[in-house]
Amino acid sequence: MSTQSQPELSKTAENVPQGSPATASSEPRSYVLDPAHTEIGFKVRHMMVSWTRGLFGSFEGTVEYDAANPEGISINVSVDVESIDTKAPDRDKHLRSADFFDVENHPKMTFVSRSAKLRGEGALDVEGDLTIRGVTRPITLEVRDLGPLHKDPWGNLVRGAEAKARISRKDFGLNWNTALETGGVLVGDEVHIEVGAELKAASQSGS
Repeated sequence: MSTQSQPELSKTAENVPQGSPATASSEPRSYVLDPAHTEIGFKVRHMMVSWTRGLFGSFEGTVEYDAANPEGISINVSVDVESIDTKAPDRDKHLRSADFFDVENHPKMTFVSRSAKLRGEGALDVEGDLTIRGVTRPITLEVRDLGPLHKDPWGNLVRGAEAKARISRKDFGLNWNTALETGGVLVGDEVHIEVGAELKAASQSGS
């Protein structure tokens, strides 16, 4: 959905001044990830001395969230692994290969939440199942800065959030590596998942 569109505003949207929070009673509960303002990325150690960072450019996701019951949050995200971008085409090609993600056989990476624990205002630890390369493992997604609802200049109701998690890539069958002459390995095992999300109300018809 283009952020430049100007959808017909519902009563919910009309009641929210531009750039200001909505009231709890007017908040929608169903959201989608806005791809124009959301980043799903990662970082992993390179040669044990620096970080290699990457982003996935194609994804979709839905979030069910009620500010009155934050622990009832539900998250469902699907990522097109083919869209990986680490700013190095040869490396990206290797990451898509059977040595790593095996995109030909496993084109999608998914996260589906199961439960959540409130950790403070705008903060939740979300337990869920992450599937990479056909392997599903439980992880904890640390959701932080889940902010209040706002209305953008085009009448869309939005809220922001950050999320992070740490996983072992070997738990998902991404085992390739090579030893360094000076000791250690080329690619680290622990992967830091980093998400900056803008959640857009899935419907302007209210909830």
